[in-house]
Amino acid sequence: MGRTSRFGAGLALALALGGLTACANDSTAAAPAPSATSTAASAPAATSGLTMKDPWIKAADEGMTAAFGTLVNGGTTDVTVVSAATDVSPMMELHETTMVNGAMQMQPKQGGFTIPAGGEHALQPGGDHIMMMGLTTPVKAGDEITLTLTLGDGSTVRFTAVGKPFTGAQESYAPGAHGGAMPSMSAGAHS
Repeated sequence: MGRTSRFGAGLALALALGGLTACANDSTAAAPAPSATSTAASAPAATSGLTMKDPWIKAADEGMTAAFGTLVNGGTTDVTVVSAATDVSPMMELHETTMVNGAMQMQPKQGGFTIPAGGEHALQPGGDHIMMMGLTTPVKAGDEITLTLTLGDGSTVRFTAVGKPFTGAQESYAPGAHGGAMPSMSAGAHS
């Protein structure tokens, strides 16, 4: 299992790499429809009732990518996802996108993703997502990758996400594309 990274450690890596380019926000781009094999493969945690609906990962040969889907809380109490891990990425972070000085930037989501009782939380390009850095193996279209989420109470939830080609938001996870210390997003500036 990959090492679990909490929020601050990944920012230090981003600073060391000289900045990261993140998810470009394109409100007209929709995530690809998940295949029948990309549904959550794990049972919900006994105490949380949390599952992942339609999970997928943007296919990438190296570097960075991200995992998306919809976190569904079927339980009667709020659940907070505080970290994620997988064998194909030694460093993972829960990310959000936010407007900073007129530009969209991604950053670690302080406090994690809280999913209200009986509610859902979307992970999507240009929004909240699970960032996967330093891929140890390529994620190809059709690959099934197991991820483990750690919740605020210490329990874990496992699910399987399928690799998908996705160019709708012209996302790039290449280090140094903007030369800044804070990961940023710029529509049309990515390949």
